[in-house]
Amino acid sequence: MFPGLGGATLPTGASAAADQSSAPAEDGTTIMDLSMKLDKTACYARNENAAYPWTNLFIGDSRLGMQSDADEQLIIHLSFQEFVKVKSIKFTEWNRGANPDMNPVTVHIHVNRNNLGFEDVEDVDPAQSIKLTTADLQESSGAIDLYFVKFQRVKSLTFFIEDNAGGDVTAIGGLKIMGTTVATTNMNDFKKQG
Repeated sequence: MFPGLGGATLPTGASAAADQSSAPAEDGTTIMDLSMKLDKTACYARNENAAYPWTNLFIGDSRLGMQSDADEQLIIHLSFQEFVKVKSIKFTEWNRGANPDMNPVTVHIHVNRNNLGFEDVEDVDPAQSIKLTTADLQESSGAIDLYFVKFQRVKSLTFFIEDNAGGDVTAIGGLKIMGTTVATTNMNDFKKQG
């Protein structure tokens, strides 16, 4: 148990599944990288270095990645175009591990919480908190499984990076969010009766 985390324990280590990009979910749907489902106009970051913005997390080049600006803390808010089920996440180290002291360590994940800022993020209990190790952040390691029951109907995720491995700023090389879309009814498909 860790103080200040509402009794939540912090899982460490990557999941056994090294590549979940084509693994079937329990309901038969295919688990995919959900970055293509992001509503980029509704996404934002707090305390990001303008030269290394959050959008760099999804381009596949860890040399660019994302960095914090004034200190080690970061807030990354990602909004999806539709509801999704999130199974796992994968953070990768910045610049292929050239600066391990800049690696994020404690990450709190909030579900469907819009407009969280540094003034209130510590007062809200996260859906899950994780502790990342250097091994977790290597590109060859697997994704970290989330408490799937808490991530069944996700419209947005907010990541609060509380600390890092000792650097002045935090840097992240990339981020993958693995899961499935949620089947919903499109009301526009129905014809007006009468």
